Amino acid sequence: MLHLRLITPADRTAEVVGLLEKTVGTTHLAVVPGAARDPEGDLVLCDVAREAGDEVLEGLCDLGIDRSGSIAVENIDLSLSQRAEKAEKDAPGEGADAVLWDHLADATHEESTLSVTYLAFLTLATMIAACGVVLDNAILIVGAMAVGPEFGPLAGFCTALVQRAPRLALRSFVALIAGFAAAMVLTVGFSYFMDAVGLFQETKLQAERPNTNFIYNPDWFSFVVALLAGAAGTLSLTSSKSGALVGVAISVTTVPAAANAAVAFSYNSYAQAWGSTEQLLLNLLGIVLAGTLTLLAQKFFWRGTRKGART
Repeated sequence: MLHLRLITPADRTAEVVGLLEKTVGTTHLAVVPGAARDPEGDLVLCDVAREAGDEVLEGLCDLGIDRSGSIAVENIDLSLSQRAEKAEKDAPGEGADAVLWDHLADATHEESTLSVTYLAFLTLATMIAACGVVLDNAILIVGAMAVGPEFGPLAGFCTALVQRAPRLALRSFVALIAGFAAAMVLTVGFSYFMDAVGLFQETKLQAERPNTNFIYNPDWFSFVVALLAGAAGTLSLTSSKSGALVGVAISVTTVPAAANAAVAFSYNSYAQAWGSTEQLLLNLLGIVLAGTLTLLAQKFFWRGTRKGART
């Protein structure tokens, strides 16, 4: 269940209440006239089944409440109410399958910003992975994958393509490309420093490295895994199963590939650097392709579910 907290202009409250009352899946409607001060208006509270959430939000935005008032949405962790149970039962579809497009756009907007924190996490993850590739240590590689924040802009780019939002697409693309570029440049400097103090050696990079040589040897399995991880990651975002993102993060070799390319470049090993770059681009392409197709499938499926319920 979702909890809505609305501030509505007094002259629009009747329309808002009418919308909520006629939407299947809403309950616990409460109106407090004149309670809001900034902006002035009425306070409207309501619980709604997740399955009906996108329809309600779409209707509220059509009424202009997002511009003239306020719309706040919260997840309800526990609701002991027979009315709530009935609302969820009456709403078409299943809550786990529902996509809140406004929530998804807002979440990916925040994760797709080229911020200092984002750059710091991506750079640190790349440096950890650099240590992993030189030491041929799979544990460090997995740790670097988990630390890397690159799935945020990837998800933002997929969402922007489906929602036809060019600004979000550009912001996500810039965060992705500029973020990896900055992280790789800084990791090249990190590699020079580690070599100067005797912790990195070119012989280790050129060794057989059975645990990590897949990072600079892309193949079809790399693309297939990226496709599967992109679909799983997108589903985890749309269904609020954030725990699955950890599994997605350690499934694809985006950060390790960037790290290996940076270290190889610092030692003028251009063949290995190019192989790692191919791995990176292949993974990014697979995730974007799978994520976009997953969102399109969810949009088509859910639209059909809503139409079937109305008929």
